[in-house]
Amino acid sequence: MRAVIQRVTSASVTGTAPSHSLILQKLKLDIVNQNQISRIGKGLCVLVGIGTDDTIKEMNYIINKILSIRLFPSSTKDVGEENDSIEREDQVQKEWKQSIRDINGEILIVSQFTLLAKTKKGNKPDFHKAMKTESSKTMYEELIRSIKMSYSEDLIKEGQFGAMMQVQICNDGPVTMIIDTTVDSQ
Repeated sequence: MRAVIQRVTSASVTGTAPSHSLILQKLKLDIVNQNQISRIGKGLCVLVGIGTDDTIKEMNYIINKILSIRLFPSSTKDVGEENDSIEREDQVQKEWKQSIRDINGEILIVSQFTLLAKTKKGNKPDFHKAMKTESSKTMYEELIRSIKMSYSEDLIKEGQFGAMMQVQICNDGPVTMIIDTTVDSQ
């Protein structure tokens, strides 16, 4: 499983009109009307790709990372800290103090099978490592259910599985992390 976690000041998902209807029919993707599906304020936008070998174990690992990774600065100054004497290194270290739980932020989760694309050979992306649609949808729905139970149902928003969408992200920082359960060096 692969997740791209982005710290945002806001993010939204809106349906798009089909630009290549034959391709979309071939891929059997749903088309969402030009309606807004979800919107969040300060928090995380998470793009999730589910692979053929992914299980509940990988899903739980990703959920734990989303909820625990410290991507937000502390909201208060440390005791005795003076603004004009802070070194750059200290400032950078203080940037990574709080998780999404600590700030009570929102999370927008969007399924994105293209994260599993292989592009080493040729110019056409290979999506064979992405889980098949029905199995992937089941796991995505379980991920949403589980993260809502682990965090807060009201603070979790989602895109529409299998749909062509526009995702608008106002990246804060920018801060973007890639979490991949198949890579040991995380």
